[in-house]
Amino acid sequence: MAASRAALTSARSPTAGPCWRRSTTGRARFPRRSRLSSRPWSRESPAARSFPPPRAPSSHGPGRTSSWSASPATAGDADQSRLEGRPPVKLELRGITKRFGSLVANDHIDLVVQPGEIRALLGENGAGKTTLMNVLYGLVQPDEGEILLDDQPTAIHSPRDAIRARIGMVHQHFMLVPVFTVAENVTLGSERVRGLATPAVNLGGLRIPALGLPSLGLLDRRKARRDVLELSERFGLRVDPDALVEDLPVGVQQRVEIIKALLRDASVLVLDEPTAVLTPGETDDLFRIMRQLREGGRSIIFISHKLKEVQAIADTITVIRRGKVVGERPPDTSDAELASLMVGRSVQLRVTKAPASPANVVLDVQDLSVRGERGEHSVRGVSFQVRAGEILGVAGVQGNGQTELCEALMGLRPSAGSVHLDGVDLSDASTRDRLRAGIGYIPEDRSEDGLVADFSVADNLVLDVYDRPPYASGIALNLTAIRDSAAGRIEEFDVRTTSVLTPAGTLSGGNQQKVVVAREMGRDVKLLLASQPTRGLDVGSIEFVHKRLVAQRDAGAAVLIVSSELDEIYALADRVAVMYEGRIVAFCPPTVPEHELGLLMAGGEAAGTSGSRDGSGTPAQEPEQS
Repeated sequence: MAASRAALTSARSPTAGPCWRRSTTGRARFPRRSRLSSRPWSRESPAARSFPPPRAPSSHGPGRTSSWSASPATAGDADQSRLEGRPPVKLELRGITKRFGSLVANDHIDLVVQPGEIRALLGENGAGKTTLMNVLYGLVQPDEGEILLDDQPTAIHSPRDAIRARIGMVHQHFMLVPVFTVAENVTLGSERVRGLATPAVNLGGLRIPALGLPSLGLLDRRKARRDVLELSERFGLRVDPDALVEDLPVGVQQRVEIIKALLRDASVLVLDEPTAVLTPGETDDLFRIMRQLREGGRSIIFISHKLKEVQAIADTITVIRRGKVVGERPPDTSDAELASLMVGRSVQLRVTKAPASPANVVLDVQDLSVRGERGEHSVRGVSFQVRAGEILGVAGVQGNGQTELCEALMGLRPSAGSVHLDGVDLSDASTRDRLRAGIGYIPEDRSEDGLVADFSVADNLVLDVYDRPPYASGIALNLTAIRDSAAGRIEEFDVRTTSVLTPAGTLSGGNQQKVVVAREMGRDVKLLLASQPTRGLDVGSIEFVHKRLVAQRDAGAAVLIVSSELDEIYALADRVAVMYEGRIVAFCPPTVPEHELGLLMAGGEAAGTSGSRDGSGTPAQEPEQS
C-alpha cells in the first residue's frame, strides 16, 4: 500500500502476524534522566564558564585557513604536539571496526580532527558514517579500535561518558520532547535545582536518597532561561526559551539541539545529516552558526552526502565507502571526483532527458482548498492540470502549502474543491480507492508516512498489494512470492540490507527512502506524486531516482514533484508551478532564471511568468495547453 497514514492504519504485516504497531521512527524520544552526575555544574553561566577566548590565526586543513588556540584544558597537549612537529589533535579514532552480523559497518577506520576544524564525513547511504559517530557518542560499542581525546585514550561506553568527555551530538532525528519548552528540553537530564535537597549516599555508583526520601529541590527555571538566552545571544541562535518545541520550525528545533550540546560544554560537536530537513535559508543559518563555533575553537564533524554543502563549509572532507575511508580531500575538490570516491564509479550529475510530449490530462485539480493542522488555510483555491508524459514541478519555500497539497491529493486531509484522475471524480474517494485508481505516492516524511518501521523490508514493499495475487490467494499469503519480489526490488534499487526480513526501521535514512521509492516506482501508475523524492539520498541514488522519474514520464505517467531543491526542479520539471502562502502564484518554464524563481517563491513578481497575482491575492491561472 502506498505511503500514507490512512493506508497504513488498515495494513497488517503480511509476514509478521496479526498484530500491528504504529511506527515511531523519527519521533522525539524522552531522554532518560541521569541519576548520578560525576561532574557538578558551575554556578556561573554556561556562556561564561568555559568558552575559549578569541584565537590566534593558524592554518590547518587543506586549502583552508582558520583560527584556533588551545583551551586551558588542552594547552599542554597542544604544546606537546607543536614540539613533536605535528598539528595539535583534538580527536583521533584509531582502527574503529564495528560488525553487525556479517555486515562490516566500519572497517578499521582512522580519523583525526584538529581543534577548531570542521571535518566533513561524506559517503553514500549506508556507508557507515552514522555508525562511526554512534561509536564516538557511546551509542554503539566498537569491536576493535580506540578513541583518543587531546592525545589521551578515552573510554566511551555510553552517551553519559561522551558528554563528560565534552562530546555533543545532534542526531538526524531530534531527541526533543515536543510538549516541553525550549528551556525544559535544554536542561533535561542535567537539571539545575534550587531549594533544599535530601542528603544522599553513593552505593556502587548509584545515588540513593537518605531515608528513601526524594530530593526536595525544584527546577531552577530562571537559570534555565538565562542559560538559553545567553547561548542564543552569543552564537546568534535566536531561540525563545519559553516556546514549546512542537510549535517551532524544524530549523529552530535544530538550534535547540545545538544549545543542548553547548550547555554541556561540548568541545567536539557531531552534526548528523543536519541539513536533510532544512530549507536553503535555514541551511545558510546553520552554516553561519557552524563557522562561529569553529572560530570559538570547537571541532565539528559534519555528516552529509551533499557535495555542495561539504565544499562550502568543510576544512577537510573524509570520504567513506562501504565502511572504509577511501580518501581525504580539500573542499575545492571537483564534484566529479568526490562523487566518484563516494560511489566507486563515475556519476552523471546532470539529468539527460528528451523534451516532453504531453498527452491527455491525467490529473485535473480545480479550486482545491485545504486546512492545516491548526485549522489555518494551507492551500487556497489552487487549480492546475498534469498531463500524461510530463513532469510538473512545484517550487516554493517549505511551509507554503506543498505538503498539505500532496496529502489532500492522496485523501489524507479533508479538502474542498474537485480532484479528477483520468476523468474520474476522486474528490470524496478514500486513500485506498485513490491507490487502486492508479496513484503512487512518495511522501515527504518517509518514517512517519512511508514505512512501518517494525515491519520487514519485504512487508513494506508490498503494503499496497499484499492482499492481491501473486502475494495472496484468498486469505492465505504467499510468503515466497513476497520475499522473491522484495529480493528483486532490493537489487534493482540498491537497497543496502542484509536480508529482506530486516526491519525497515533499522536501515539508514537513505535506504529507508529507497524502500519507499522502490515500492511506488515498482508498479504501473497513472499519476506519481513525489514529495521530496531524493531527500536523504547520496549522489548515486539521486542519479538513479532521477532516471526512474524521467522513465515514468516517458512511459506515459503524469508526474508531480514537490522539492525544496531548486536544482532538482530545474533538472526534472517540464513546467514549474510556484507556491506562496498556499496559492499557486505563477506557472513558468524550467528556463526561468533562478533569481526570478526565487523572487516568485518569496511572493514577488517576475517577468516571463504566466498567470496573474494582483494585490487581492488572486491565484495564477494555468495557461491553456495545446
